[in-house]
Order: sequence, then structure tokens, then C-alpha cells
Amino acid sequence: MTQRNLTSPLTFEPLFMERVWGGRRLETQFGRRLPPGARIGESWEIVDRPEAQSVVHLGPLRGRTLHDLWTKHRAQIFGNVPETPRFPILAKLLDAQENLSLQVHPPPEMAAELGGEPKSEFWYVADAAPNSELFAGLKKGTTRAVFEKAIKEEKVESHVHAISLSAGDSIFLPSGRLHALGAGNLIIEIQQNSDTTYRVYDWDRAKKGGAARKMHIAEALRCIDFSDCEPQLLKREGEALVRHELFHIDKWLLKKKRELVPNGTFAIVVCLSGPLECGGLQFKAGEFFFMPAELKERTVRPAGDNVSLLRVTAPQS
Repeated sequence: MTQRNLTSPLTFEPLFMERVWGGRRLETQFGRRLPPGARIGESWEIVDRPEAQSVVHLGPLRGRTLHDLWTKHRAQIFGNVPETPRFPILAKLLDAQENLSLQVHPPPEMAAELGGEPKSEFWYVADAAPNSELFAGLKKGTTRAVFEKAIKEEKVESHVHAISLSAGDSIFLPSGRLHALGAGNLIIEIQQNSDTTYRVYDWDRAKKGGAARKMHIAEALRCIDFSDCEPQLLKREGEALVRHELFHIDKWLLKKKRELVPNGTFAIVVCLSGPLECGGLQFKAGEFFFMPAELKERTVRPAGDNVSLLRVTAPQS
């Protein structure tokens, strides 16, 4: 495979996931063709996992999986990246029509002990219903002993920090941070390639007629960072939203054509408002594409007014 084989960025087939808290907004908001009648909570846009694989949608690599590209064409597609068994980033859309469970993802050292995978993640609010919120961290004064007592007394909600949301807000959720996405939010999630979640509370969903879901109280208590009190939304510094060892995320207001990344570097792009053009393809709000490291055409161009995007890159090795 050479530069001449690739003339456009890569797009992948989305993988739709039913969730008890999901809905149909990916269809009404972004025009996605969802399975009839299904409550779709997640669309996995870019993923390389044993149980879920992104497949190239168009072009000379059509039908190839992301893992195949990662193992056989790493330098050409991904550039000089650190050695890992699988592509380390997972990108999603989430439609929360109900609250997600209050949960935590294990930090690296605890994941190793519990047989799971560490997971830090970033949320960008694409749309928010009036009075919607998210839950992140604990209220000040909530110790582990206080929290354990609250679990037993079914008073967990009173100890969780709630944050009001609007479209355009974003937050970083490091592993160990107790969190839940609230009802009414449509978000873009960029995360570490992991699917380990320990639930501690599910908003009495079963008592309200919903399906009971497994809790992981013991594991969650070992993973929660009880010093993590009342975190806040991200404040953008210039175009930068997140600088982390796993990924860098920037928000661009695209007023003229720009080089996306230097040659030899990959990027994931999420169109926030469009349309925008890249490599002869046009993208609208809610669409993702992948810029291969050796693609010759590396510019993005606005094809309308008020065009914006998220650019996701990874530190090079």
C-alpha cells in the first residue's frame, strides 16, 4: 500500500449498540439509519476490540478491519506510534434518554489486580436537553466510609457532584473518577480502548419497572478516587481541550482551509457543525473520519458557514 492507493480519508461502518437508556436521537439529530424500534445508546465509530471491529466503508481499503490495518500497515496508516496490541483509542456517539448507571473505570494498577482494563475518557456535549446534567466526582466531605454507608442506605445520589450542561461543554474523566451521564444528552466520547465498567448505582431503575443490572460494589469501592471532589467542565485554552498521554483533543472553528496534521501523523476528526471537506469527501455534523499518516491530501476546508470540528491525535513515540 502506498500514498497513491489512498486519495481520501478513511470512513468506517458504525456499530450500533442497544442500551436500556438509549433512544433514537442519532437518527433524528444526525440522520443515522438505525435498526427499526431499537433503543440505540451507543454508536461505536472507531474501534479495535476482539468483540467489535471497525470496517472501512469506502475506497481501496473497503472491507478491511481496523485491527488488520493496525497489525499490517501501521506505519502507513498510523505513523510512528507506541507499540500496543490494538489501536489504543475508541471513539463513540452516545444518546442518553435516561441516566446512565453511576460507575467507575479502574486505574491501571487496580485494573491489573481486578483483571480489567483501565479507561480514561473525554466527553463533548453535541446537544443537551434543557436542565440536563452529568455526574462526576463526589461532593466535598464524602469519604469512603460515608459513601459505603450511603450505598447501604440507598442515598448515593446525595453524595455525587452534579454539573449542569449545555451544548459545547466538555469534560475529561480520568480512570478512578465516579461518573454518570445524565438523561437528555447527546455526546461524543473519545476514550482509552477499554470496556471495563464497575457500576455502583443504577438510579433505582428496577424499582421503576426497568431491568435490574449487575452492580460491582466491591470492585467500584477499590477503584473510586475519594479525593476527587467536585471536578469542573473543561476550559479551552486556545484550541486545546485535552492534553493527555493517551490522546490530544482540539476544537477548531474552521474559517478557511487548514492542514489537519503534518505528514506521518494520523488524526481522527469529528465534524461538530458542517459541512466540511477533506480529500474529496464532504462531512456533516456527527460524522467521523480518519486521516491516515501517509495520505497526501491533508487539508480540511469549510463548505459552509460556522463549521467546527474536533481533532483527535495521539502522542508519537
